[in-house]
Amino acid sequence: ATLEEILGKISFVIQFMAFFSIATGILVLISSLIISKYQRMRESILLRTLGASSAIVSKINTLEYFFLGSLASLSGIVLSFGATWLLSEFVFNLPFRGAWLEALILYASITILTIVLGWLNGRKIINQPPMEILRGN
Repeated sequence: ATLEEILGKISFVIQFMAFFSIATGILVLISSLIISKYQRMRESILLRTLGASSAIVSKINTLEYFFLGSLASLSGIVLSFGATWLLSEFVFNLPFRGAWLEALILYASITILTIVLGWLNGRKIINQPPMEILRGN
């Protein structure tokens, strides 16, 4: 019973740290999207000035946000699985059991969240002519 209580407390601490890490990661991801808004705006204006349609610029931005979200979520998932494996094998002497379905759900949700936030962040740029945006800045 004492061992189960100790393992329960350790599990709570690990879950809390995982939640804290995920929340911090999402905040960093959102801030990086906001900070890079002006760089993406310049790129979009340049592409539109060179003759790219709004659909092409939108696809480019979507792919960029997809890869950004994928890289962020996959790096977090790989690091968490690595740390969990190390803890289970070398500290607790238990076999590693990965939460594969939860990791897949987390990957998809963070990637989709990144794409949606990117679209919301750049929707003004796609719908306006380049000269109008340049005059506004």
